[in-house]
Amino acid sequence: MKRLFTTLIILVLVGFAAFKAGVWWLADQRMADARQALEEFGVLHRGSISSGVDGRVVLNGASWQDFELTQPLDIARAEFDAGSPVNLLTGLADPSSLPAQWSLRLDGVSLRLDPTMLRNWVTADGANSEGEQALFVLSCAPDPRQQLGSGDLIRMGIAGLAGDAFLRQDPGRIHAELNTISTGSLELDWPAARVRYQDGDVTISGGTEPLQLTLRDAGLMRRIAAYCAREAGIEPDKWAKRSLDALIAGLEAQGLAPSDQLKALYRQWLLEGGELTVSLQPGEALLGIPVRAEGAGQVSSSWPVRYNGAGVPDVYLTEAKPVIPETPDIAVEPVVPRENPGVEGWYVADMANADQWIDHRVRVTLSNDNVVEGRLVSVSERELEVARVVAGGEVAYPMLIRAITNFEVWRRGRAQ
Repeated sequence: MKRLFTTLIILVLVGFAAFKAGVWWLADQRMADARQALEEFGVLHRGSISSGVDGRVVLNGASWQDFELTQPLDIARAEFDAGSPVNLLTGLADPSSLPAQWSLRLDGVSLRLDPTMLRNWVTADGANSEGEQALFVLSCAPDPRQQLGSGDLIRMGIAGLAGDAFLRQDPGRIHAELNTISTGSLELDWPAARVRYQDGDVTISGGTEPLQLTLRDAGLMRRIAAYCAREAGIEPDKWAKRSLDALIAGLEAQGLAPSDQLKALYRQWLLEGGELTVSLQPGEALLGIPVRAEGAGQVSSSWPVRYNGAGVPDVYLTEAKPVIPETPDIAVEPVVPRENPGVEGWYVADMANADQWIDHRVRVTLSNDNVVEGRLVSVSERELEVARVVAGGEVAYPMLIRAITNFEVWRRGRAQ
């Protein structure tokens, strides 16, 4: 009996070790496949792999470095739960045979912002990536072509984006959530939809029912409206009207016109934010937003939209004759803040030419939001030194150049 008991213990330990080793090897292979599939877009680092006998595999310390970004997206913990050890091994061995129910959770997702890390939300000439007139234009300067960017978010006090994400596949629907710290959340519920893996490609097949998308801004839009209006030198109401005019112009370029309720809803969202829930049909034109014929009478078609829990009626688009806005000659010039040669002030300078400002008064902002102001003493390939007056003398502060997010010089403006 004792020998039998000992044999059973040994078999259990061997089976447990084989299971853990098998999960580790299969997970490493799947991550290698993902890394190869994404290599033209960036670098995927899987971190360390661990697993549990309840059907979970966990990646700790994973990250994604997109080639278009200067900062990586860090993921402290990624957990895939297949529901059982058998489902986990089967799903890792053949991703096309994923079980009917599984979940993926990302904890500790963070992206540190850098003033030059992101392209503007729209391009400087007011067109999107397909070359069409941009719809959502959030201008934060007197020149409406200078759009909200990562540098503006940093000046608003948002040094980075952080939060958690969750995706659950049920037999009858997909549910996903993205919850961030102080910048809002996004929730998606899609009946009859399913994530599929086929021939190395991940696709999502949906049913006939629309998906429900809920956006909560956590006060972010109020902060953006106040900041952008202040930077543009206008009142928030006028800033919202300028952004609404950009939406109308973008739709007109596509031969569409928004209804009065749609315009009022967009303006209210820009100024107040809140909770917005919409129904979308990914397989249809304009994501299922109803488009009425020009001159049509009263019809019942309206986009299902709820704002702060209340339904919003008469939200739709109307067909119209396309209006292509003329681009003024000045629009082809780069957007550069105008300097006043008669006024001294802080002006942003290029770090590549920092050595030309030796002995000048400078202000340096570091990645930890600390600001150092003083006389620029020296500049090397790795660091620069700024001297500050302390108790009648000067103390030099060396700072690594890679830790500097903003470099400004106190000088008189140049003539334009």
